[in-house]
Amino acid sequence: MEKSIHFYEEVIGDRVEMNFGENVQFKGGFALQEMKKWKSMIHNAKVRRNGNYAELYFEEEDFDDFIDYLRGFSEILYVHGVEETPWGQRIVRFYDPDFHIIEVGEPMDAVIKRLFASGMTVEQVSEKSQYPIEYVKRFAK
Repeated sequence: MEKSIHFYEEVIGDRVEMNFGENVQFKGGFALQEMKKWKSMIHNAKVRRNGNYAELYFEEEDFDDFIDYLRGFSEILYVHGVEETPWGQRIVRFYDPDFHIIEVGEPMDAVIKRLFASGMTVEQVSEKSQYPIEYVKRFAK
């Protein structure tokens, strides 16, 4: 993970925003996630491997529109459909043509706003999202 962090900071020029160890989120809107982390989240879904032991992660501001857009491609092979993680983020995983796993999720800012809209308190949103209270407070109204 440290080599990858170094690469994305030095070569790509992005910076780490949150480091959860097995999951490192960059300011550019993508994250690196170790296999043991994502593997624990896909339940018993069979994973096709093509010599690639990682996934590419992207975020979509309008997650619902993106899911509707994906439905227009009958050739997409899914690892799993839309799921909500324990921290409240909605995600979907599918394969690219070379069978790299692609994960697309809601940005955590959108998740935090959605949790507030559901009536949760700052403390509840912080606990659910696993983000610090100071960060979560920025989105409280």
